[in-house]
Amino acid sequence: MTLSINRASIRQWSVAELVDGCARRGVGGVGLWREDVAELGTAKAAALVHDAGLEVTSLCRGGFFTAVDPAERRRRHDDNRRAVDETAAVGTDVLVLVSGGLPDGSTDLAGARAHVADAVAELAPYARERGVRLAIEPLHPMFCSDRCVVSTLDQALDIAEAHPADAVGVIVDAYHVWWDPGLDAAIRRAGDRIAAYQVSDWVTPLPEGVLTGRGLMGEGCIPLDELGRAVASAGYSGPIEVEIFSDELWSLPGDEALNLIVEHHRASITTPTTGSRRT
Repeated sequence: MTLSINRASIRQWSVAELVDGCARRGVGGVGLWREDVAELGTAKAAALVHDAGLEVTSLCRGGFFTAVDPAERRRRHDDNRRAVDETAAVGTDVLVLVSGGLPDGSTDLAGARAHVADAVAELAPYARERGVRLAIEPLHPMFCSDRCVVSTLDQALDIAEAHPADAVGVIVDAYHVWWDPGLDAAIRRAGDRIAAYQVSDWVTPLPEGVLTGRGLMGEGCIPLDELGRAVASAGYSGPIEVEIFSDELWSLPGDEALNLIVEHHRASITTPTTGSRRT
C-alpha cells in the first residue's frame, strides 16, 4: 500500500506544487478533484502527475443523484457522464461517487436511496465501457440530510452488488465508517469491491466546522491499524489515500502541511501484512 495525497488535503497549493512536493518526498500518487481538471484541462492534469512518476489514484467527485426535478436529474446524469470521461482521461479508473442528500423538504430517505441505486445502474454501463469504476463512498450519518444518503458500507454494497465488481465498487474512508459496529463484516463482504482506502482521524471534541475538522492520523480515536489490516485482509492492496479536510492544516504553508501528513502517516499507519512502517 503506497501513500497518496488527496488534493483536498493541501488545497493551499496548486496541483503542480502538490505533485512536485509529493515527488520530492517519495509519495506515490495524488487524488485529484474535478475542479483541478476543469482548470488545467485533462491532458495537462494527467501529464503533470504522470511525468513526475506519480499516479492519479482517484478523481473526486460524481454523484449527487437525488434531485427531484426531472430536468435537474437529467442535467446531473449528463454531468456524471462527463465525470466518467474526465476520470478516464486523467489516467485513473476510480471515480468517487457521493450520492447526495435528501431533496429539500423531503423525509423519504428510502426513496432517495432507491433513486441513487437507479442512477448508478443507469451510469454503470457507460463507465464500464470506458474502463472506469464507479466507487460509492458512504459518508458519516451526520451528512445524511444534505450530502449523502448512503451512510454505511453495507448500504453502499447493497447498491454496488447489483453490478460486476469491476464496474461498481466502494470506498472505505476511515473518517466516515469507523464508528459502524458492523464494519468488520462489511469489509469482508466488500472484498474485491474496495476501490479506494482513505484515511484521516476523528478528533474529540469536534471542531465547530465539522466538515473541515478532520485530524491528522494518530490525533484522534480511529483504530487505523486495525482498519488497515481489515482492508488488506479483504484483498485490497492499492494506495492509502490521505484525505484531510482541515482548516488548521490549510492555514499552514504547503511544505509544512505535507511534511506533517507524511510524518503522521509513518508514525500511525503500519503495513497490514508485516507490521513495518510505510512512507
